[in-house]
Amino acid sequence: MYRVNEIFYSLQGEGRHTGRAAVFVRFSGCNLRCPFCDTDFAAYKPMAIADIMNAISLWSECGFVVLTGGEPSLQVDDALVEELHRAGFYVAVETNGTHALPDSVDWVTWSPKDGFNDHVPPLALSRIDEVKVVFDGEHNPEHYSSLAVGAYLCLQPCDTGDPDRNRETTRQCVDYILRHPHWHLSLQTHKMIHIQ
Repeated sequence: MYRVNEIFYSLQGEGRHTGRAAVFVRFSGCNLRCPFCDTDFAAYKPMAIADIMNAISLWSECGFVVLTGGEPSLQVDDALVEELHRAGFYVAVETNGTHALPDSVDWVTWSPKDGFNDHVPPLALSRIDEVKVVFDGEHNPEHYSSLAVGAYLCLQPCDTGDPDRNRETTRQCVDYILRHPHWHLSLQTHKMIHIQ
């Protein structure tokens, strides 16, 4: 059984696939505690693979599923990915990178969290397609690019909940990208247009 926080259909709001229609399967539970996390870890429903597939079948036409969390690598396994592929889904995972993922995952987005947590386990991914660094203006993201050579590199301003601080962090993020143009700006567009 998988501990599923929620399943919903929306647009991917951030990163390389911004704007793409996607089914989101949000898993409950994480091995880290980031100050900006928006997931209620106490709320989840135990679901078998058949339950998950039944829930997402309403939106199978979009062909894109994002496994997120929490930390999905604590639960995602070959059996689930195989079933999603069998149903025609391209499978993307958003992870903090501290646990291995099935090799059959189609797109791996690594969002490192060592800048926000003490004692983060070492990177455990065998492949990284995208690096999405939550940028707070205080930590230098450059060393992540050397850990994910060839990956699509995104800087995303940290949403602190303080509009003034957010504006300043976004300005710093833009300035950084102008000086390091191999990075791309990732905005949480789903928050900007008020969708889930």
